[in-house]
Amino acid sequence: MAVTGNGNREASGPGPLAGVRVVELAGIGPGPFAAMLLADLGADVVRVDRPGGGGLAVDPAYDITNRSKRSVLVDLKSADGPARVLDLVERADVLLEGFRPGVAERLGVGPAECHARNPKLVYGRMTGWGQEGPLAETAGHDIAYIAVTGALGMIGNPGEPPAVPANLVGDYAGGSLYLVIGVLAALHHARATGTGQVVDAAIVDGTAHLTAMIHGMMAAGGWQDRRGANLLDGGCPFYGTYETSDGQYMA
Repeated sequence: MAVTGNGNREASGPGPLAGVRVVELAGIGPGPFAAMLLADLGADVVRVDRPGGGGLAVDPAYDITNRSKRSVLVDLKSADGPARVLDLVERADVLLEGFRPGVAERLGVGPAECHARNPKLVYGRMTGWGQEGPLAETAGHDIAYIAVTGALGMIGNPGEPPAVPANLVGDYAGGSLYLVIGVLAALHHARATGTGQVVDAAIVDGTAHLTAMIHGMMAAGGWQDRRGANLLDGGCPFYGTYETSDGQYMA
């Protein structure tokens, strides 16, 4: 591993996505993680940072999601900001953004403007609730998204509040991974047809999809709709955690 000029880590090998150019409009949570995955696979990722930094007060030297990326500072609210991003888009294969619905359009870097410059572009969007629907404009966070899907209610001990699985189940599993899958599928389509697509990845959709096997087992009578009573949720003695003599825990 090597360190680039901006302090980020640079991947040691080219990877299967070598030659793929990605523009990431900087955000927090699942968007940066998805862009990191593409960079890990060899894509050339340019992160468009806003003046003043992002929403998390994390030293960039320790932000692992910045690894293998290059960075450019652009004020999208300035007169020439959108044009600078569109110049990057013209030479890119993928754009990723995690704004709330309608924000990219208001800034002049929505799908219509980007596809006018580059019809082959894969435009990836990451939100909690999706671009449309009754909750699209509602503020939310990882825990709210996994709660309404029922996934949160499956985790934890019986008789206790559901356990919060950090932001792994919603942001990253239900969000980032589904965004990357959609982007890779759309990229394959774009290379075969010359036509780009818009990938709308919503955390509620991805997280609900993650529970497919459990709902199938429940319908078949092989899973009870309560915590800590099933094969994979701590209900079996061979699938749990136990305190050890040194005060730690063994899985």
